[in-house]
Amino acid sequence: MLHTVAKMHYEAEMSQVDIARRLGVSTATISRLLQRARAEGIVRIEVLDLATPEIITTQLIDGLGLRNAAVIETPAAGALTALAAPLGAMLRQADLSAGSVVAIGWGRAIREAIRAGLPRIPGVLTVAATGGMQQQAAHFQINEFVRLAAEEFGGTPHFIHAPYLPSSELREVFLGDAAIADSVALWDRTDVAIVGIGLPHAINPPEASAATLSEQALFHAAGDVIRHYFDADGTLIPWEGESRMIAMSPAQLRAVPLVIGVAASPEKASAIIGAVRARLINALITDTKTAQAILEALLPR
Repeated sequence: MLHTVAKMHYEAEMSQVDIARRLGVSTATISRLLQRARAEGIVRIEVLDLATPEIITTQLIDGLGLRNAAVIETPAAGALTALAAPLGAMLRQADLSAGSVVAIGWGRAIREAIRAGLPRIPGVLTVAATGGMQQQAAHFQINEFVRLAAEEFGGTPHFIHAPYLPSSELREVFLGDAAIADSVALWDRTDVAIVGIGLPHAINPPEASAATLSEQALFHAAGDVIRHYFDADGTLIPWEGESRMIAMSPAQLRAVPLVIGVAASPEKASAIIGAVRARLINALITDTKTAQAILEALLPR
């Protein structure tokens, strides 16, 4: 009878009064039977602990071996804009000062976070992490991000007025320009880089139009950081245009003390994991849904 009463109450969601009427006993009897059912383990009631952003952040840092991370509750709208606050906090913690160099990549998350505001750190030098892309989309306008970030910091922008993927001959011409050379030289003394994390073009058709045919053919790529592609294990994947790029190299990114990946999309979980394993980022700003997708992907299969 214990089992019957328990199923009627907890599975069929019948009230104790209705069960008593159905079985022809008193309500007090049903109450005692339900207590016995719990005491004897027939019914087990579990209250789940909800992981807070702070707990998830610790799990991310430990699971990925990150230098730093910040996780926000996933908002109902404006997830990318909401990443500005934790990004600002992480930049304040980075001990930047006049003369410090912040390199900036492209991407929707980067654009929205910068537009939402950065902390005031007068004298900071901002520089594009790559040359420009011949695309009209707002999230590819990297020199505009550099200008706006410098304005927010109260610092000085350093632009790269050159395409990210010129021909081999033109690459040398561009790098021979004094202004471009001065900006590129800042890559070797960058203190913080802020970069987006791209999805593989095979599952992200809107972005594929901005990629070369060689890039679009990288079906086994997990993602990219400023067009440096990698698989889920973090192994870099060479492609036809890699040597022609005007962009911070993987070695230069790995030498930066703090490379902050800014991304919020559960479908980017594998890309984020690959970026960390490739050592192209060592810090992460994201939201709870994306963080939980990352932690689930890290579980042994």
